[in-house]
Amino acid sequence: MGSPSRASGPDQPLSGARVLVTRSPERSLSLVAALEEAGASAVLLPLIDFERAADQHSLDVACDALGAGAFDWLVVTSATTVHVLLAKAQDRGVVLNQWIPAGTRIAAIGPATRGLLEANGLVVHLAPSGEQSAAGLLEVWPGGGRVLLPQADIAAPRLAEGLLAAGSNVTVVTAYRTVEYPASAERRLALPVEDGGPGQAPPSYSLLSPAAAAAGIADGSIHAVVAASPSAVRRIADLTPLHRCRLVVIGRSTAEQAAALGLPVAAVAAEPTPEGLVAAVEAALGHQPETT
Repeated sequence: MGSPSRASGPDQPLSGARVLVTRSPERSLSLVAALEEAGASAVLLPLIDFERAADQHSLDVACDALGAGAFDWLVVTSATTVHVLLAKAQDRGVVLNQWIPAGTRIAAIGPATRGLLEANGLVVHLAPSGEQSAAGLLEVWPGGGRVLLPQADIAAPRLAEGLLAAGSNVTVVTAYRTVEYPASAERRLALPVEDGGPGQAPPSYSLLSPAAAAAGIADGSIHAVVAASPSAVRRIADLTPLHRCRLVVIGRSTAEQAAALGLPVAAVAAEPTPEGLVAAVEAALGHQPETT
């Protein structure tokens, strides 16, 4: 099949494009809606899911120390971590902004992480000014202090090592596990469905199997695939070759993982937001030649 049509004008720059989103439906609605608004149709292939951390004791010990004011900084790198903290606060019969002491400063990576923290009444004191990544946070990190860093089990050591190098005393604890989709029902981390906003109808999408996604990539009916994390890229590699399908990623670490796997990256989103990803998809497909 040929490239998506560009005939519908600037209001729908992705008219005719079919974009593969590799997140679960409850975490994809805002991106699917933004793609739909730009004229694209989204197809979903959930590749990763989340489970509760295996070592709940260590997580609870760290959380109790957090509530007792043992840390100068709480560093939060994902919205998923915020949901874990919300659940831990609920277990303790309090709301998050009452549980975390006012004297504990909070650093956050990514607008979704920051937005969720602020929506729950917390002040974010530090965030990257440019790239929303571990490297971006380390560029603005003031150094020193006792730091709690709850993160995924497969998180790269770059952030913890950088904080230590800056003179901080860092406690790293696993907040959740990243697993292949779907997670086991008894261990799955419950995440709320994204809210598209008042009065906004849920966007439409198709849910594909890996075989169907690989076939769509091979026959050219899927024009772009979006990867939001290195773990998603590792699983996209199983669908290769990508043929003429364009790979669009979020962040330096995801792009580096793609390069390590020999996957060409067509565009890196300037911001890890639905709007930033749509712009990156548009840029990636804008360079795609028409087939004859």
